[in-house]
Amino acid sequence: MPAPSRFRRRLTAVPLAFALTACGQDNPVADEGAEVPGGAVGPDSMVTEDLSVLQVQLEYPLDGVYEEGEDAQLFLGIANSGNADDDLLDVRGPDFADAQITVDGEAGAIRVRQDDNVYIGAEGAPSIMLIDLGRSLRSSQSIPVTLVFEDAGEVTVDAPVAAEGQRPESPFDFTDPAEDPTGG
Repeated sequence: MPAPSRFRRRLTAVPLAFALTACGQDNPVADEGAEVPGGAVGPDSMVTEDLSVLQVQLEYPLDGVYEEGEDAQLFLGIANSGNADDDLLDVRGPDFADAQITVDGEAGAIRVRQDDNVYIGAEGAPSIMLIDLGRSLRSSQSIPVTLVFEDAGEVTVDAPVAAEGQRPESPFDFTDPAEDPTGG
């Protein structure tokens, strides 16, 4: 009989150890505006049974903070597992004045083909720029963004600012022609 009682004591000690470990960790959610260590991973959200938005987030700002009035690039994936195409027509929200949707260098809707994925913000892919932010934002803070699809309707998700360390690179690094020693 001594073996079962030792076994029972070990089982009751395990939940207590987990509870004590969890209590010792910081709770960044309780401190509104605090940066979450490790950064935020954008949310996934179903629009319909066949259409989902994935990993929604704002690009990390080059100087660490988006100031009120600045623009922010939105990154996300859209997965369409259905058998009909759909179009992302508009993006809106209370914390920015407008959104600029660009496909192949032109303003327009983003087509999400049946049984396919679209990656927004990737090099060469469609892009969405949120224009004139209504408040300042830093890593792990978020704003609500409503995506409007032609057939699937609307979905509102929180778009967090990407974590520090996911700093975007400049798209080019050309030298000033006046400083070019080759004269070319």
